Amino acid sequence: MKRVIAYVAAVVVVGICGFAAFAWRPAIPEVSTPDSSSFSPVLIEQGARLAAAGFCASCHSVAGGKPFAGGYAMKTGFGTIYSTNISPDRETGIGTWSEAAFLRAMHEGVARDGSHLFPAFPYDHFTKLSNADVHALYAYIMTRPPVHAENHPNEMPFPFGFRPLQAGWKLLFFHPARFEPQPDKSPLWNRGAYLAESLSHCSACHTPRGPLGEELTNRLYQGAAVDGWYAPPLTAANPSPVPWTSAELSDYLTTGISRYHGPAAGPMSPVTHELAVLDPEDQKAIVTYVESLGAGDARADHAAAAVTSALAIDAQDGTRIRNAGGRLFVSACASCHYNRAPDVNPNRPELGLNSAVFLDDPSNLIRVILYGVSAKEGGGGIVMPGFAHGMTDEDVATIAAYLRNTRTDKAPWTDLAKQVATIRAAGPGEIR
Repeated sequence: MKRVIAYVAAVVVVGICGFAAFAWRPAIPEVSTPDSSSFSPVLIEQGARLAAAGFCASCHSVAGGKPFAGGYAMKTGFGTIYSTNISPDRETGIGTWSEAAFLRAMHEGVARDGSHLFPAFPYDHFTKLSNADVHALYAYIMTRPPVHAENHPNEMPFPFGFRPLQAGWKLLFFHPARFEPQPDKSPLWNRGAYLAESLSHCSACHTPRGPLGEELTNRLYQGAAVDGWYAPPLTAANPSPVPWTSAELSDYLTTGISRYHGPAAGPMSPVTHELAVLDPEDQKAIVTYVESLGAGDARADHAAAAVTSALAIDAQDGTRIRNAGGRLFVSACASCHYNRAPDVNPNRPELGLNSAVFLDDPSNLIRVILYGVSAKEGGGGIVMPGFAHGMTDEDVATIAAYLRNTRTDKAPWTDLAKQVATIRAAGPGEIR
């Protein structure tokens, strides 16, 4: 028995040492912060557009804080991870990072000091970036004003916060490689795929994840819960009656509002703000790629019939006075959510077309009823008030059930009041 225990102990020790050697990455020496004059204005401007496409400021800033100073909280199944300071401050940011260190972080998910980064920083997407684009991003970041702000410690229970374990996660799920164009696709589609799959990391939010936080590639873009919201499917599985055509996507992604799908709220709102500054050709490329995921243009002729049907259902709804949810809707919602044939006013979302009412997950609808849509969200300047202080959980659940039952042919949501209570307890989150 002693010999068996000794053998087991030896195997464990060898295994630990072997994994430690496998997980180890060398530190890259500190360098002097590059002078702004060492980068051309054209390169910096290119980096600015790329940073917008990657939502760098959105993830590495907090509401009311300075850009790139970090601190944005990301709640995961493994604890809360806070984005880091990526301004060129030498003490608290990345001002001591060489371009080689920056490139390694983007392509391999390893920090300058050799520690593994958590995939909340989507290096599994950034690995697809070309070296030239990483160079431009480095030029842009290193020419931003330095911000002295200490990084917020992550709140992750042991062993999830133990960074060497990320080497095992990478072994299972990380495949470092640059983007490869598809020869049977157009240059515009490939450009859109490059931006969406690398910098914009669209599937990071719109794809379900497995038990270890990995994207389930066999369910790519089929919708997923994120930051208390639900990112809808980008495939033809999206349940909204009006397909996401190129025209609808273009409006939504560049202005924050779509005529038939409503405004961008929650985590999607800052995405639309940043995409709005891209070159028109890059905007068109992203739209081209995303549209192809659901083939919305091929179903564009469905839109007119869906709009006509939704407007007729709303106009002919005789249950709203007899139904408790209908009465609440009339008193609190109908004056703004009012449309009549022949078409929809984009500033008055038609809820009979909105995916929030059709999704299997009611989180988006509940959150908007509770917390509204701020002037910073959506198209900007148009506000929907929240009713968290004026309605009970049962009130919100009753309105949601009424809309689900009268505007869709989908199965009723269950345990709505309980879900409202959970979302209320979590709070509105950060509006950026």
